Amino acid sequence: MTRERNADSDITLDHLYAIKIIEEVHAKGGKVKEFYSYCGGLPAPEHAKNPLGFKFSWSPRGCLVSQHNSAHFLSANKEITISRNDLMGIAKPYFVLDGYEFVAYPNRDSVPFIEYYGIPEAETVIRGSLRYTGNPAFVKALIDLGWLDTEPKEWLKTNLTWAQVFQKAIGTNDPSESTLTSRVNEICHFPTKAENTRILSGLHWIGLFSSNPATIRGHNLLDTLCAQLEKQLSYQPRERDLVILQHKFVVEWQDGNKETSTSTLELYGDVDGYSAMAKSVGVTCGIAAQLVLEGHEAFRTPGVVAPYRREMCDAIRELLEKEGITLVEKIVAD
Repeated sequence: MTRERNADSDITLDHLYAIKIIEEVHAKGGKVKEFYSYCGGLPAPEHAKNPLGFKFSWSPRGCLVSQHNSAHFLSANKEITISRNDLMGIAKPYFVLDGYEFVAYPNRDSVPFIEYYGIPEAETVIRGSLRYTGNPAFVKALIDLGWLDTEPKEWLKTNLTWAQVFQKAIGTNDPSESTLTSRVNEICHFPTKAENTRILSGLHWIGLFSSNPATIRGHNLLDTLCAQLEKQLSYQPRERDLVILQHKFVVEWQDGNKETSTSTLELYGDVDGYSAMAKSVGVTCGIAAQLVLEGHEAFRTPGVVAPYRREMCDAIRELLEKEGITLVEKIVAD
């Protein structure tokens, strides 16, 4: 029995086109010297007008925890590790397509993909995530202020207001707005006055300064914050999402010339139909399951099989393209 793993948007679609381009480059005698792959499941820009520039189509906890992991990648032949508390601070502007303002940061461990993708010649390999500008800085503030802490707190009781929870989280003498604001400024060290104003405004928007009763969940700050964010940042009827994915390859050819190319997916959800995330995940998974059940020759290896082989990737990709889900390939520099 064959079972395929990793059938989701930022992994399987990633693999399908990464393997395709890499093997095409190798067949022509080229070397992939640098490989970058960034993906984001985001609200469409018109629905991202909130302090996080984000909405949750699944667990807020899972989304926030994913932004509080360490990262490990290869850069200029050096293995780099970024701690979980520093990750959001290294997010940088990243161009994908005109009309968007993204920032990118590495996601978990990219180094094994040197082997998975068969690119031992690579000097840089980074796989990561995309967010709208401002999101990582806001999440970093939440981290610095303790809101992503998963440790149980004995003092986290149901009779507290949000301001009182905030007071205890950051260690102030009282829950007044002025005292909380002063302590936030001490902890966060905002780089500019504008950033100070933006993030403080966002913390107010979430309700962390309010005298309303806090919704306590799990007796920890992360789950308590998520209970609030679920109310404010869930998708509403007729709001659409966006899956954005881009590979970037820097290739060195046999004559020594270098060429940079991209492979990009821009997929929007339908306001009266499926979300982009549902389409990219569901259709991909459905096709993989269909090919296994039909006994396709590329899926006859018994056991749990990761989709890193060209014949498997091609079989899924060709059917995906018939469903209108495809990455656009482009040479951007040579």
